[in-house]
Amino acid sequence: MDATKPYRPNVGIALFNAEGLVLAGRAETSGPELIVPGLEWQCPQGGIDEGEDIVAAAKRELWEETNVRNASVLAVTEEWWPYDFPPYDGPPHKLSPFRGQKQRWAALRFEGQDSEIDVVNLPTGEPQEFFGWRWERLARLPDLVTPHKRPVYLLMAQAFAGFGA
Repeated sequence: MDATKPYRPNVGIALFNAEGLVLAGRAETSGPELIVPGLEWQCPQGGIDEGEDIVAAAKRELWEETNVRNASVLAVTEEWWPYDFPPYDGPPHKLSPFRGQKQRWAALRFEGQDSEIDVVNLPTGEPQEFFGWRWERLARLPDLVTPHKRPVYLLMAQAFAGFGA
C-alpha cells in the first residue's frame, strides 16, 4: 500500500446486547476492503464526517447500516487504531485515495428488540453493508474478521472486555 496516502478517519461500533454479546454483520468485498471467505464477520463501521463527534458518527453509522436507534454509550476509545488495506488493483472506489483507515471505537448498549435490526431495508437507500447478522461473543470477533482488520479487533476486544460475555 502507498505509504504516502492518508488514513481515512473511521468509527467502529461494538453494539452489546443485554447478554453481553456483540452484533456482528456478514460483509462482502467492497473495493480495497477485501474480505477473505470464511472471515467475513465484522462490527458496523464507517467514515467520520468533517467536524463530526465520534459518538454522533457511531450512532449515525449504526443507524445507516442496521436501522438501530435504541442504543446508549458505554465507552469510547481515546486512541486511533490504524489498519492498512490489502493490495488492491480493482476499479476506482471511494476508499481508493486512502492507504487504510484509522479507527476509534464506541461501545454501545442495545436497548431495543432484535426485530429493530434490519440490514436489508436501510433508511438512507444506500447499498447494504451486511448480508446477515448475529450476536457473537466479543472474544471470538478477532477470529471471525478479515485478517487485515484483526490487530484492531484484538485491541477493541481488550478495551471493551468488561462489557462482553
